[in-house]
Amino acid sequence: MPLPTIGAAVQLRDMDGLQDWIFAADRPIEIQDFVGAEVIAGDVSDLVAAWRARLEGHRGPRGIHGPFFGLDLSNPDREIRGIVGARLIKGVEIAAQLNADLMVVHSPFNFWHRLNYTNYSFLRPGLMEACADCLAPVLDRAATEGVTLVLENVDDTDPADRSDLVARIGHANLKLSVDTGHADLAHANYGAPPVVDALAAAGTELAHVHLQDVDGHADRHWHPGDGRINWRPVMEHLAALDYPARLILEVRANLHRLPETAESLARLVQ
Repeated sequence: MPLPTIGAAVQLRDMDGLQDWIFAADRPIEIQDFVGAEVIAGDVSDLVAAWRARLEGHRGPRGIHGPFFGLDLSNPDREIRGIVGARLIKGVEIAAQLNADLMVVHSPFNFWHRLNYTNYSFLRPGLMEACADCLAPVLDRAATEGVTLVLENVDDTDPADRSDLVARIGHANLKLSVDTGHADLAHANYGAPPVVDALAAAGTELAHVHLQDVDGHADRHWHPGDGRINWRPVMEHLAALDYPARLILEVRANLHRLPETAESLARLVQ
């Protein structure tokens, strides 16, 4: 199938310069104003209202990035997991108010886990059980609201961790996300699979991709082409998928360049 239309991750303050570009091609949008701990714990009604007004006329797919600072799905303390779940449920409710059908959630898996799965035989099963318990009420609410959660790699080194968790939970509203920059960082620093293989490992559960570039040292969120990732094979892989994945440019600065960046990525597979 053809490459899906590339969209952007934005905050409300970014829309003055990007709205025409996003709306003209019905591009997907990922709203990122609700990730902060104090924001998600507070009264978001004014921010939601501002976004609803701004989105008038937008006909493309919509998603939000769920809260993640300090929120560990695998926390072994059941009471703390309850707080994590409550924050994510609020994220789902916000998504529904914005007519968004997708919410990005961060994976808890990391390099230390991978090194110690054999050393501590209880570790991986415990992580899986805690995550499943934390996400159960969130997914119930997501199903009611028509929102799909996508589990994004952050410090993951083995794509099988997230894939196995999604398979274990077996919920129609839980899929996978791959962040290209995070995948390359794990490849450079931990010997994880390269970006194309991280995408391939997600298989048919891949529903969402953050497109960003890095230098192999830090989570730069540079425009694709400004770092070290080889983008042609990445885009060729995404264009060859026979199931649609939502493609979102997630960059930190110079957002005025997003139209140019999206066009340059699309040209790689023309």
